[in-house]
Amino acid sequence: MTGFDLVVKNARVVSHEHDRPREADIAVQGGRIARVAPAIAPGPEAEVVDAEGRLAFPGVVDAHQHWGIYNELSLDAASESRASAQGGVTTALSYMRTGQYYLNKGGPYGEFFPEVLAAAEGRAYVDYGFHLAPMSRGHIDEIPALIEDFGVSSFKIFMFYGSHGLHGRSADQSSFLMTPEGERYDYAHFEFVMRGIQAARERFPELADRISLSLHCETAEIMTAYTRMVEEAGDLSGLAAYHASRPPHSEGLAVSIAAYLAHETELPTINLLHLSSRKAVDAAVRMGAAFPHIDFRREVTVGHLLADITTARGPGGKVNPPLRPRDDVEALWEYVLDGTVDWVVSDHACCREEVKFGDPADDVFLAKSGFGGAEYLLPGLVTEGIPRGLSYGRIAALTSWNPARRYGLGTKGAIAPGLDADFCLVSDDDPWIVRAADSESTQEYTPFEGFELTARVTDTFLRGRRVLRSGKVVGEPSGVYLSRPTAHPSARP
Repeated sequence: MTGFDLVVKNARVVSHEHDRPREADIAVQGGRIARVAPAIAPGPEAEVVDAEGRLAFPGVVDAHQHWGIYNELSLDAASESRASAQGGVTTALSYMRTGQYYLNKGGPYGEFFPEVLAAAEGRAYVDYGFHLAPMSRGHIDEIPALIEDFGVSSFKIFMFYGSHGLHGRSADQSSFLMTPEGERYDYAHFEFVMRGIQAARERFPELADRISLSLHCETAEIMTAYTRMVEEAGDLSGLAAYHASRPPHSEGLAVSIAAYLAHETELPTINLLHLSSRKAVDAAVRMGAAFPHIDFRREVTVGHLLADITTARGPGGKVNPPLRPRDDVEALWEYVLDGTVDWVVSDHACCREEVKFGDPADDVFLAKSGFGGAEYLLPGLVTEGIPRGLSYGRIAALTSWNPARRYGLGTKGAIAPGLDADFCLVSDDDPWIVRAADSESTQEYTPFEGFELTARVTDTFLRGRRVLRSGKVVGEPSGVYLSRPTAHPSARP
């Protein structure tokens, strides 16, 4: 076959189907993978890139980001997608809701979501999509239209928002969430969201396995009581205090409630987000055994795998659920290694210094929640995972194939003929020190400052177009909105 646009020579191609990479070339034509084989003849018109023995990973499908939560969405779409490209991310799925933060407005998604799409259009350096959170009864009614008209196939519940704010205790959730007067964001609402999503799955049976609900599992009442206890005791500070104020059993309890509601509503496609502790994952495993007819997927973030309450940089490491002690970090690695965890994400939420830190700056309860990290997702997993016995193929599954399949991204997830030519080149023996100043993100700090990583993303390709060259973002933004589900090429007529 001739007429290739791009041929990457001398790569070690990583596939979710094989533990070890294989030596091969990658040929691209029309933005899709055309061939993966040794010694491909490029043809006279092809651009040729010599991978020089570097790993070629499928483009990372970072299924958990937050564009526009603390900065204007149009700005985040540009800067945070550039940071994503630095980490080999080629598809970013961002959570979005009405209420304070994001667009700071309520109302129907039929009016709200077109503003979201307009703000991001033409700004991103990677492809992107959105998960939406039904915050009101009206939003539940809109679920079929969101699927059919806007290509949104995944939804979210924030279980702790019923009586706890984004950053701590809150006495006025209605104002924070901008929900209609007289409505409550509580377990009953969560049940009705599940029923609404299941009704949509039944309405669109051909899409049903790619329509899912994700849950942030923490329990508001537990967190509110423990926050008061920690503050009154006064013997803890920083990330240790925040961990104690949102204890792991709060996660476990919420997972259990979510699982039973899924059973009650007959909604089988449930994603348990950013499980941060042994107790949380243990609860998820127990619920999977109790309700085998529910297709639970379990997510962990790279932040919870790399950092703990002593190694992260103070309040800059505040996130929900919190970073945990080292014992929980090691437990998460056990679950990653034994196959319990389905995918790993960044939970990237750029929060600049003037927004992040309160007064005094060392008071963790005054700091905002969340931080960036897409730049370190793939390098961090390779650095920490390979010495622990994690295979390259398993990393490809965790970062690309598994989330792409769950979230209806049929043209993403692997370096294989017919799929989008999304991949990155990784030098796996190239030690470097994490410095916030080197990131394209507008966040001026990172809780990973000073961490040593041994794997580095050097080049990133989006649909065959290089967006990162030798560690530097290049060209103009070419990312597009992904209306999901997108069909695998083999399913097309």
